[in-house]
Amino acid sequence: MESGPTLPAHAYLTTAEAADYLRLKERKIYDLVRQGEIPCVRVTGKLLFPRQSLDLWLMKHLEGDQASHLPVPCVLAGSQDPLLEWAVRESGSQLALLCHGSGDGVRQLLAGDAMLAGLHLMDPDTGRYNEPARLGLGGMRDLVMVRWTHRRQGLLLARDNPRGIQRVADLARPGVRVAHRQPEAGAAQLLGLLLAREKIDSHRLTLAEHPSLSEDDLALSIRQGEADAGLGVEAAARRHGLAFVPLHKEAFDLAMRRRSYFEPPVQRLLAFARESRFAERAAALRGYDITELGRVVYNA
Repeated sequence: MESGPTLPAHAYLTTAEAADYLRLKERKIYDLVRQGEIPCVRVTGKLLFPRQSLDLWLMKHLEGDQASHLPVPCVLAGSQDPLLEWAVRESGSQLALLCHGSGDGVRQLLAGDAMLAGLHLMDPDTGRYNEPARLGLGGMRDLVMVRWTHRRQGLLLARDNPRGIQRVADLARPGVRVAHRQPEAGAAQLLGLLLAREKIDSHRLTLAEHPSLSEDDLALSIRQGEADAGLGVEAAARRHGLAFVPLHKEAFDLAMRRRSYFEPPVQRLLAFARESRFAERAAALRGYDITELGRVVYNA
């Protein structure tokens, strides 16, 4: 019985290795690259093929996986992330941002109104992030999730922190006004979990009058004196000149249908995220770990 090709252990294949894996001639691989039909990256003039992307490319071409579908709008929905927002603009991805929280991103993706959704929802029972079944995405037979980053979440505070807030329990002190996100946002759900761990009823908090619909809105609410503290990402705190108390490290993933992974907007975004300028920006914003960026964490 003929055995299949043996893949190298590394994550990127050379042209010859990709041809062997796909059972194609090297000339055909070059033709596919020239036509923009196959995922690859060029490093110092040499073509390299991400092994996970090749697997997705194969599955995309399975019979029945590319049935006719209505066009998907070039929209990035879900949670706002400062690094992602910047990369969408700088990459020329032509993605429109419609970021109203992770829960809304799930709905937009299921309805076919978004090409991809940024998610950071933790399963309270397991502590794992973005479990498709718990998000209501378990029925998507072509769901793909790609790791964007790990982020530090914590308390955003006025620069001089006049209230002396240092931990979650301090949010329940009399007179402390708390900026908060909409209920379906990942940050709102995380705050609820952190309060529960401290055995603090969320009703004890004095909330700002209106929810903040993004990370930046929450940071501005604190900077403008409308609230004393709130839960958000470190990058939002730093770029608005706020103090920050780290509390939690979370995974932030991009969810999409398999066919969307190969669409130019997504490929441009992921290609840009491999450039040195992207890494420099992530370090400058602070609070990001991008070592797993681009890794396929779920493939239905």
